[in-house]
Amino acid sequence: MIRKLAEEDREGLLAFLGKEPALNLFLIADVENFGFEQDFQEVWGEFDPGEGRLKAVLLRYEHNYLPYAEGPFDVQGFAEIMLQDGKMEMLNGSSSLVNRFSGVINFRKEKSLYFAELNELNTPEESAQFDAETYVKRATIQDVESICSLIDGIEEFDVNPESSRRSLRRTLETGTGRTYFVERNGHVAASASTTAENSMSAMVVSVATHPECRGQGLATSVIRKLCADVVREGRSLCLFYDNPDAASIYKRIGFSDIGSWSMMYK
Repeated sequence: MIRKLAEEDREGLLAFLGKEPALNLFLIADVENFGFEQDFQEVWGEFDPGEGRLKAVLLRYEHNYLPYAEGPFDVQGFAEIMLQDGKMEMLNGSSSLVNRFSGVINFRKEKSLYFAELNELNTPEESAQFDAETYVKRATIQDVESICSLIDGIEEFDVNPESSRRSLRRTLETGTGRTYFVERNGHVAASASTTAENSMSAMVVSVATHPECRGQGLATSVIRKLCADVVREGRSLCLFYDNPDAASIYKRIGFSDIGSWSMMYK
């Protein structure tokens, strides 16, 4: 049985999602931050008809959908909900779940990423030690322009300057994410951020190093400081990546692969 969830389902839903907090980072964050009464967000749950326990979840945020299930679930039932949305744009989530919709919904494009999680930091090698406590700073609203100026100059990042500044400012103002950075010669040389922070986990995003400062271990130090603070708060971290070679920095810190993440575009 599938039904729309409401505020009275919050405790049971978060307990269900909390079994895999990294995998369910976006689901947990959206429920904690926006609840069940927003026009742009809805949550459905599939319940076992015999035991009445929650077995699968589907969340809509605007016209994007995100499913989660512990085992077999009503793929057709969830697909019908999504197809009723004439403006559906994307289905994303764990590849093992999302791929089950391939034969039910026609998608025009698919993108897959590696998905990694960190619960405990590795001890850095002596030669890689960096005085992060002294040099790595936590960003405030006053640092938005200098950090975004770094991002603007990174070829790998295809961002809208106005949008990126607005997004970073909102994230810092609402406390749904944080940014750490290190400076060289009065300019931001490396930075890293989190987004979708919730009571259980956080997502690492926007890891950047100025081209002239690469190879100095600055990004590693910034990420390590950021991750250490989040782990100290009792939360896990996760991130997406698509280049296994570039992921070595994350593996050294303590991230390990836990699966793959797919985005299916309608």
